[in-house]
Amino acid sequence: MEKKPYVIGLDLGGTNSVFGIVDGKANVVASVSVKTRGHGTAENYVNNCCEALQTIISQVGGIEKIQAMGIGAPNGNYYSGSVENAPNLEWRGIIPLAKMFSERLGIPVALTNDANAAAIGEMAYGVAKGMKNFIMITLGTGVGSGIVVNGQLVYGSDGFAGELGHVVIDRSKSARDCGCGRKGCLEAYCSATGMVRTALEWMAIRTTPSTLRDIPFDKLEAKDISIAASQGDFMAKEIMNYTGDLLGKACADFCNFSSPEAFIFFGGPTKAGDLLMNPIRKAYDENVLMNFKGKAKLLLSELDGASAAVLGASALGWEL
Repeated sequence: MEKKPYVIGLDLGGTNSVFGIVDGKANVVASVSVKTRGHGTAENYVNNCCEALQTIISQVGGIEKIQAMGIGAPNGNYYSGSVENAPNLEWRGIIPLAKMFSERLGIPVALTNDANAAAIGEMAYGVAKGMKNFIMITLGTGVGSGIVVNGQLVYGSDGFAGELGHVVIDRSKSARDCGCGRKGCLEAYCSATGMVRTALEWMAIRTTPSTLRDIPFDKLEAKDISIAASQGDFMAKEIMNYTGDLLGKACADFCNFSSPEAFIFFGGPTKAGDLLMNPIRKAYDENVLMNFKGKAKLLLSELDGASAAVLGASALGWEL
């Protein structure tokens, strides 16, 4: 049967859900964004998203032009098509999201972890093109990871392999609580949310002057820290150094698992560029096992915004 000209890709983040209609040449021809939170139930979320989708679906000639849909979602299980116990979403339990969208739209739908979707997009269209072994690290509301070994994503026995954001990096009694229910996870320190937590903690116990103090605490975002750091704010630069140091050390440990050609960083905090990447590289070089020293590249994604995740999710749709 002849394939239809478009697929839908959904990057379902903890804050925003970005939909893109993608053609066979990986062009995002239309897109729409919906806030992920505030819908109450998963059913309401799907209904509201599908209503928003109608506008861009009509732009490409209607649902009959859509082959399928792919979703990248936190705690997304490729095997079951469900989002399962995602700590950064407002729905609890197991949500059969692929089935829900499929029934609502009348097209096949596949689902995977959001970081896995970003890794697929990066491998097909970005800096990982041609690579067979790399680790994608996504920094957003949480810390996600997509691990590619010998050209294939690592899913494990149950679909959940590769949750590097929930590797514990602090086992002290004062370790931060993580949304997953454990304490001291990498995500609690190095996500965009974690960076804000660092800023709030430091401003509470330090007297260092900072432009961050001029921002209401409940309005402070990771991008404010990046902007302040780029303008020379001492505390903001220290937060970037602290975050990068933790990420670099964590990647030095992750390298032992799969000996990747590269670590690729994606997400809002990476817009800080070298302010984040330089401390990552320094900590990585100082802590990586001698056998791996000087081998892996530490790179920034070259795909804009949510493109990597949307394109990666859409690639799932072409397989259906």
